[in-house]
Amino acid sequence: MGRRSVREDKNIYQKARESNGLTRLEAAELLEYISEDKIEKIESGKALPRPEEVMTMAKAYKTPELCNYYCSHECPIGEKYVAPAEVKDLSQITLEMLATLNTLNVEKNRLIEITVDGKITEEELDDFERIRTQLAGMASAISSLSLWVDKALESGKIEK
Repeated sequence: MGRRSVREDKNIYQKARESNGLTRLEAAELLEYISEDKIEKIESGKALPRPEEVMTMAKAYKTPELCNYYCSHECPIGEKYVAPAEVKDLSQITLEMLATLNTLNVEKNRLIEITVDGKITEEELDDFERIRTQLAGMASAISSLSLWVDKALESGKIEK
């Protein structure tokens, strides 16, 4: 049996492995084509995982948030276009979504005014950026809801 890490600054991949009670050697056996050495490099930050490695770890560790983390924090394209998702309770996600929807409902007429002519003027830019930030918050809440569903399916809380 391998040694347990005493590092305090563990990354998400190491935390996911350890939450399953796996040593690197056990994880390598479970992950089949990802070596113990590669796992160490990923967990120490010496190497970034490849997308297929992240997907394999997410499935094996029953930690779907690894995929969102990789896409929103480590993939150059995803960093720009993928909303980070946080693991939250369903009630918190729902309340955040409803609060954002209420705010956007108030802002929808302003958004129509801004975009009706197909141009955004300098005077409209501050309002447009505020609305865009609110939409990003909604995207994040939707990502969190999707992650919650994935985790619930994985844990058997809801059936496929």
